Amino acid sequence: MRVLSNVTTEDFDPFLMLDAFDSTHHEEYEKGFPWHPHRGIETVTYLIEGEMTHGDSLGNEGLIKSGEYQWMTAGNGIIHQEYPQPTKRMLGSQLWINLPQKYKMVEPNYHAITATNIPVIEEKGSIVRVLAGNYEHVKAPLTGQYVETTYLDVTLDKK
Repeated sequence: MRVLSNVTTEDFDPFLMLDAFDSTHHEEYEKGFPWHPHRGIETVTYLIEGEMTHGDSLGNEGLIKSGEYQWMTAGNGIIHQEYPQPTKRMLGSQLWINLPQKYKMVEPNYHAITATNIPVIEEKGSIVRVLAGNYEHVKAPLTGQYVETTYLDVTLDKK
Protein backbone atom coordinates (compact mmCIF):
# COMPACT_ATOMS: atom_id res chain seq x y z
CA MET A 1 0.00 0.00 0.00
CA ARG A 2 1.48 3.34 -1.04
CA VAL A 3 1.02 5.61 1.99
CA LEU A 4 2.99 8.60 0.71
CA SER A 5 4.01 9.61 -2.82
CA ASN A 6 3.90 12.52 -5.24
CA VAL A 7 0.22 11.82 -5.90
CA THR A 8 -0.79 11.82 -2.22
CA THR A 9 0.79 15.13 -1.24
CA GLU A 10 2.06 18.21 -3.06
CA ASP A 11 5.13 18.86 -0.95
CA PHE A 12 6.70 15.47 -0.39
CA ASP A 13 10.44 16.22 -0.55
CA PRO A 14 12.60 14.85 1.10
CA PHE A 15 10.28 11.87 1.65
CA LEU A 16 9.54 10.56 -1.84
CA MET A 17 7.63 7.43 -0.97
CA LEU A 18 6.42 5.38 1.97
CA ASP A 19 5.05 1.91 1.30
CA ALA A 20 3.46 -0.26 3.97
CA PHE A 21 3.06 -3.99 3.48
CA ASP A 22 1.16 -6.62 5.43
CA SER A 23 0.46 -10.12 4.14
CA THR A 24 -0.14 -13.57 5.52
CA HIS A 25 -0.12 -15.04 1.98
CA HIS A 26 3.46 -15.68 0.78
CA GLU A 27 2.34 -16.07 -2.83
CA GLU A 28 1.59 -12.31 -2.83
CA TYR A 29 5.22 -11.36 -2.28
CA GLU A 30 7.50 -14.36 -2.91
CA LYS A 31 8.53 -13.18 -6.42
CA GLY A 32 10.41 -10.39 -4.68
CA PHE A 33 12.27 -7.60 -6.41
CA PRO A 34 15.03 -8.87 -8.74
CA TRP A 35 18.08 -6.75 -9.55
CA HIS A 36 17.08 -3.10 -10.07
CA PRO A 37 18.87 0.27 -9.88
CA HIS A 38 18.54 3.24 -7.55
CA ARG A 39 20.30 6.60 -7.71
CA GLY A 40 20.16 9.85 -5.75
CA ILE A 41 18.03 8.48 -2.89
CA GLU A 42 18.19 6.49 0.32
CA THR A 43 15.88 3.59 1.06
CA VAL A 44 14.97 2.34 4.53
CA THR A 45 13.38 -1.11 4.64
CA TYR A 46 11.97 -2.01 8.07
CA LEU A 47 10.50 -5.39 8.96
CA ILE A 48 8.17 -5.58 11.93
CA GLU A 49 7.55 -9.26 11.15
CA GLY A 50 9.06 -11.49 8.49
CA GLU A 51 12.37 -12.11 6.75
CA MET A 52 13.92 -10.70 3.60
CA THR A 53 17.17 -11.54 1.84
CA HIS A 54 18.98 -8.81 -0.04
CA GLY A 55 22.12 -8.16 -2.03
CA ASP A 56 23.70 -5.27 -3.90
CA SER A 57 26.36 -4.38 -6.43
CA LEU A 58 28.78 -3.44 -3.61
CA GLY A 59 28.82 -7.04 -2.40
CA ASN A 60 26.58 -6.44 0.60
CA GLU A 61 24.16 -9.27 1.25
CA GLY A 62 22.26 -10.62 4.16
CA LEU A 63 18.98 -11.38 5.84
CA ILE A 64 16.73 -8.79 7.47
CA LYS A 65 14.65 -10.37 10.26
CA SER A 66 11.71 -9.24 12.37
CA GLY A 67 12.47 -5.96 14.15
CA GLU A 68 15.43 -5.10 11.90
CA TYR A 69 16.06 -2.70 9.04
CA GLN A 70 18.46 -1.81 6.27
CA TRP A 71 19.40 1.75 5.32
CA MET A 72 20.82 1.99 1.82
CA THR A 73 22.33 5.14 0.33
CA ALA A 74 22.12 4.75 -3.44
CA GLY A 75 24.07 7.96 -4.13
CA ASN A 76 25.73 7.83 -7.55
CA GLY A 77 24.13 4.48 -8.27
CA ILE A 78 23.64 1.01 -6.91
CA ILE A 79 21.91 -2.12 -8.14
CA HIS A 80 20.22 -4.30 -5.58
CA GLN A 81 17.70 -7.08 -5.07
CA GLU A 82 15.25 -7.93 -2.29
CA TYR A 83 13.47 -11.23 -1.74
CA PRO A 84 10.88 -11.56 1.03
CA GLN A 85 10.98 -15.08 2.44
CA PRO A 86 7.82 -17.12 3.04
CA THR A 87 6.84 -16.53 6.66
CA LYS A 88 3.66 -16.57 8.73
CA ARG A 89 3.35 -12.80 8.23
CA MET A 90 5.25 -10.17 6.21
CA LEU A 91 4.73 -6.79 7.89
CA GLY A 92 6.81 -3.68 7.43
CA SER A 93 7.54 -0.55 5.45
CA GLN A 94 9.90 1.00 2.97
CA LEU A 95 10.73 4.71 3.01
CA TRP A 96 12.48 6.54 0.15
CA ILE A 97 14.42 9.66 1.15
CA ASN A 98 15.51 12.12 -1.55
CA LEU A 99 19.15 13.14 -1.26
CA PRO A 100 19.83 16.89 -1.47
CA GLN A 101 21.33 18.04 -4.79
CA LYS A 102 24.86 18.35 -3.38
CA TYR A 103 24.79 14.71 -2.19
CA LYS A 104 23.20 13.03 -5.24
CA MET A 105 26.55 11.65 -6.40
CA VAL A 106 27.98 10.40 -3.07
CA GLU A 107 29.37 6.89 -2.94
CA PRO A 108 26.74 4.22 -2.20
CA ASN A 109 26.61 2.91 1.34
CA TYR A 110 24.73 0.30 3.32
CA HIS A 111 23.81 -0.14 6.99
CA ALA A 112 22.25 -3.25 8.54
CA ILE A 113 20.59 -2.51 11.88
CA THR A 114 19.68 -5.46 14.07
CA ALA A 115 16.84 -5.48 16.60
CA THR A 116 19.31 -5.55 19.50
CA ASN A 117 20.74 -2.19 18.33
CA ILE A 118 17.38 -0.40 18.26
CA PRO A 119 16.58 1.48 21.48
CA VAL A 120 13.17 0.72 22.98
CA ILE A 121 11.32 3.08 25.31
CA GLU A 122 8.30 1.86 27.28
CA GLU A 123 6.16 4.67 28.64
CA LYS A 124 2.54 5.60 29.36
CA GLY A 125 0.93 2.66 27.58
CA SER A 126 3.27 2.72 24.61
CA ILE A 127 6.37 1.09 23.24
CA VAL A 128 8.56 3.29 21.04
CA ARG A 129 11.35 1.81 18.94
CA VAL A 130 13.75 4.58 17.90
CA LEU A 131 14.81 3.54 14.41
CA ALA A 132 16.42 6.81 13.31
CA GLY A 133 17.01 10.17 14.95
CA ASN A 134 16.29 10.97 18.58
CA TYR A 135 13.29 10.58 20.85
CA GLU A 136 13.05 11.59 24.52
CA HIS A 137 16.86 12.02 24.65
CA VAL A 138 17.39 8.51 23.28
CA LYS A 139 19.51 8.31 20.14
CA ALA A 140 18.95 5.73 17.41
CA PRO A 141 21.80 3.90 15.65
CA LEU A 142 21.36 6.30 12.68
CA THR A 143 20.04 9.81 12.18
CA GLY A 144 20.62 10.10 8.45
CA GLN A 145 23.97 11.36 7.21
CA TYR A 146 22.48 13.51 4.43
CA VAL A 147 18.89 14.13 5.57
CA GLU A 148 18.36 14.18 9.32
CA THR A 149 15.47 11.79 9.84
CA THR A 150 13.40 10.75 12.83
CA TYR A 151 11.77 7.37 12.27
CA LEU A 152 9.83 5.72 15.09
CA ASP A 153 7.85 2.49 15.42
CA VAL A 154 5.15 3.18 18.01
CA THR A 155 2.92 0.51 19.56
CA LEU A 156 0.00 1.75 21.69
CA ASP A 157 -1.99 -0.19 24.28
CA LYS A 158 -5.54 -1.05 23.16
CA LYS A 159 -7.01 0.88 26.12
